[in-house]
Amino acid sequence: MSPDASPDPYEDPVRFGQRVQIFRTRRGMTREQLAGLLGHHASWVKKVETGSMKMPRLPEILRIAEILRVGKLNDLVGAEHSPEIDLFVGPGHAKLPAVTAAINAFPLNTDRAAPPAAHLGARLAKAWSARHLAPNHREVLGDLLPELIRDTQLLVRQSESVVERRAAQAALSEAYALAQFFVAYQPDAALLWRVAERGMVAAQESEDPHAIGVAAWLTAQAHRDSGPAHFDAADAITLDTLRFLEPLLGDAPTEVRAIAGALQFEAGYTAARRAESGTAWGWWDKASRTARRLPAGYNHPVTSFGQEIMGAHAVTVAVELRTGGESARQAARAEADVIQSRPRRARHRIEQARAYFLDGQYETALSTLDQAHAAAPETIRYNGYARRIVLEEAESRVPGRRRRAAELAVKIGMLAA
Repeated sequence: MSPDASPDPYEDPVRFGQRVQIFRTRRGMTREQLAGLLGHHASWVKKVETGSMKMPRLPEILRIAEILRVGKLNDLVGAEHSPEIDLFVGPGHAKLPAVTAAINAFPLNTDRAAPPAAHLGARLAKAWSARHLAPNHREVLGDLLPELIRDTQLLVRQSESVVERRAAQAALSEAYALAQFFVAYQPDAALLWRVAERGMVAAQESEDPHAIGVAAWLTAQAHRDSGPAHFDAADAITLDTLRFLEPLLGDAPTEVRAIAGALQFEAGYTAARRAESGTAWGWWDKASRTARRLPAGYNHPVTSFGQEIMGAHAVTVAVELRTGGESARQAARAEADVIQSRPRRARHRIEQARAYFLDGQYETALSTLDQAHAAAPETIRYNGYARRIVLEEAESRVPGRRRRAAELAVKIGMLAA
């Protein structure tokens, strides 16, 4: 080849260790941070990245992919080692284009009158109920969201007084909150951020404490799920909103006190992701005290926060802290059937499965994923943690576990039947 010729980009393919270093750097993580989350010393990460040790086994590779939020397995290991397997992003719902079009559009030129505010409020309440009770909640929301978003946008534009406009902005923020549940884990990260930001702007315009709390709760989750480089942003939103809400809580409505409790747990969740055990459990305790002061049987309409959810939240903290034995104990203690929301119950089952998997109870983990599928098939279909367990167990040396994992892979759409 002539020295002036363009080099072949595939002549010297990027090694696995180089890929790990690139993704780690993009996430803003140090070798020490990655090593701590993996349970290794920083020297182990250095050996991986420099290629002085062989590529780790699949369980370790999947854990690295989870921490670094790598979307496709072959992006991490190289196309020559793996088929194209999505790890954390769902396949994309059939109704995503219609929801996207409604989010992207603005009703600037229309003669159609907005529905009455009370009518829109009833439709939003119905949508939340469907979101919690339907096994395939994205299917239901996909039908409801396009018109809900358009109509709440119209209501804002056609409001005739400051009071009406603020109430309409609160309704619009609520519609965006519903949309964020639909868009989460779909293959369009930019759309998720657009929804989160618009929801927060509408909530701030409304000056409604509950709307602001919900928008902050969702925005903090979007930051946290973007990886360690965004944990500070998640904390800032959570703590700023709690400081805003705390002076109002003395005589606040139940839903405002509940969203404050949900935000307290979010602070603990992010601390657990940082591996800060004392801080994580301290926030869990604070959220638990808030939950006990709510009416018995109460569940927040957006977050499901209440007394019944705290056991599930304890499982999440233990799992994120990577404490296998404690995770399994919390998973065995926490009741799933008391959680009224089907997608939230399925999410809890997935967290229980992660706990059992961490503790080496692989059969129980697979059985628990089956229970998650029974509660809400769409939830497990779009959950990266569940997909990771199934993918790993599909290579188990135990025939029964391989067979069960293969059956789950078909159920949740990872493989063709």
